[in-house]
Amino acid sequence: MRITFIGLLLFSTLFAKAQDYPEPSKESVEYTEQRSKITTPPYGLAKVKAMIAKVKADDNDNMKLSNKDYNSLSLREKFTYNMIHAEEYSQNCDVPTPVAEAQKQIFGQVPSSFNEYTWSDRQLNFFKDNKDSVIAIIKESVNRSKRVGVNYKEVIVLMNATEMIPFLEEVYQRDKKDHDILTVFLLLMKNNNYQPFLTASSYPKLYGENVDYYSSHIAYNSANEQLILQRVNDFYKNRK
Repeated sequence: MRITFIGLLLFSTLFAKAQDYPEPSKESVEYTEQRSKITTPPYGLAKVKAMIAKVKADDNDNMKLSNKDYNSLSLREKFTYNMIHAEEYSQNCDVPTPVAEAQKQIFGQVPSSFNEYTWSDRQLNFFKDNKDSVIAIIKESVNRSKRVGVNYKEVIVLMNATEMIPFLEEVYQRDKKDHDILTVFLLLMKNNNYQPFLTASSYPKLYGENVDYYSSHIAYNSANEQLILQRVNDFYKNRK
């Protein structure tokens, strides 16, 4: 019942906001949908999906696999489980303001991978405790699928995986269509208090006190793109 109520609240808020903004273009809608797509790893996928299907919500609407079943999974199976299923219910009424021509913007945040759910402590600990393995599996998966899903982006930021910057830039340069890779670079610089970025004119536009969390953005153009790439490469070379 709680999820239904929240869903109705989100819908009504989105509908109200939509009245104040022009209808987005087809390209903007498609890009927004693409931004929110996760990558589904193949490792033990059928087994993991079958286990998830049997999970029942607890009194707080959390959807957690039992410790016995979770611990029975191999590392790669846990990777798949954690990447496609967030266990902890987290009421989220923060509806992003619609952004016109989303495909022409660089956002300050990546979208949420699981809407009203978030990773539990044991899932967060899995990513942090197995950082090297998680990075290796993400690279393997991205090289195969040729894309970086929003769940991968979230985990890269979560793990503070600055060592992935060269790899991510290589992926970005293939077609320059996934501007959220640039967003990951912005977040890595922000979270590591990289002063050349914190003092940049674009910083308050993206992370100022009064900006919309998920909708803050700057224009995607050659100048902004090159400045981000230059800064993140300088950050990478000088990181400790």
